[in-house]
Amino acid sequence: MSVLHLQTARKATTGPVKLPKAVAGMRIGLFGGTFNPPHNGHVLLSQTALKRLGLDRIWWLVTPGNPLKDVKGLPSQAKRIAAARAIARHPAIEVTGFETEIGTRFTSDTIDFLKARCPGVRFVWLMGADNLGQFHRWQNWVSIARKVPIAVIDRPGSTWRTVSAKTAQRFAQARLDESDAKILARHPPPAWIFLHGPRSFLSSTQLRKAGGSVT
Repeated sequence: MSVLHLQTARKATTGPVKLPKAVAGMRIGLFGGTFNPPHNGHVLLSQTALKRLGLDRIWWLVTPGNPLKDVKGLPSQAKRIAAARAIARHPAIEVTGFETEIGTRFTSDTIDFLKARCPGVRFVWLMGADNLGQFHRWQNWVSIARKVPIAVIDRPGSTWRTVSAKTAQRFAQARLDESDAKILARHPPPAWIFLHGPRSFLSSTQLRKAGGSVT
């Protein structure tokens, strides 16, 4: 276990980190991102996951910054959290920025923290299909897939590229049929599913280019 993992484990059991409500047996989707800006596409993805996966809650994890992206000019986390809460407006979606409190920027460390802090909670990692193509660039991506089930939600222009993604090929045997969506949260990882459904063409990148970033 790395030094960061050791520090995270200590904080998980003794630190005063405030998390949204979570009790053993709950099925909680984790949807991470910079949310710069948050938009209705994020809401649609969350609504799809809640309905199809039978989740009790979804946590939007507003990150301090994406390690794979240039964070120059990134609005403060507090502003992005406020914007995310303003647009989410759903009783089952909770917005949090606890990664800053525990000092993590990598998903693998965040999941380690949550699994130690919330025993018995069934976490599912959520991502848009556009992110699956570069998931293999994430730190400890194989480890992530072996820690929690993953739900990939269809995005415009990404449907057919999903099957050729490195992650999809690596974990081809772990893919569940869409008809098994309701059992994903309790399925031992590695396990992942690709969900089709209503798609939004909204993109944070395009919204920023149009001058719609969080201010």
